[in-house]
Amino acid sequence: MERLMKAQALGDTSSLEFMRGRRILEINPDHPIIKDLNAACKNAPESSEATRVVDLLYDTAIISSGFTPDSPAELGNKIYEMMAMAVGGRWGRVEGEESSSVGEGDEKDGEAEVVEPSEVRAESDPWQD
Repeated sequence: MERLMKAQALGDTSSLEFMRGRRILEINPDHPIIKDLNAACKNAPESSEATRVVDLLYDTAIISSGFTPDSPAELGNKIYEMMAMAVGGRWGRVEGEESSSVGEGDEKDGEAEVVEPSEVRAESDPWQD
């Protein structure tokens, strides 16, 4: 219903705040993610990583319920951060290693190789009959 009302509002959603229902997040205490979050909060209550995971959990619950997040770009950044944390070092990449291996031997002191233009002659065209 909230999505329908937003579509009808023509950009001004401030008048719809009073109609917005209270969102409820139901948590399964037996789920491994919740168990890990519980342990993280008990061991380090001020952990910024645990806070980011909780924020991401809430945002993904909003999407799963069919709602639109307040800031999709911010949600995307949160997802990318979590992916970087999860993937970090799993495929043999060492910290400080350059992400691009293309052209490593071609460049000297950060300068790109300059290629001079050359003239193409029509008689050397292999596609001509």
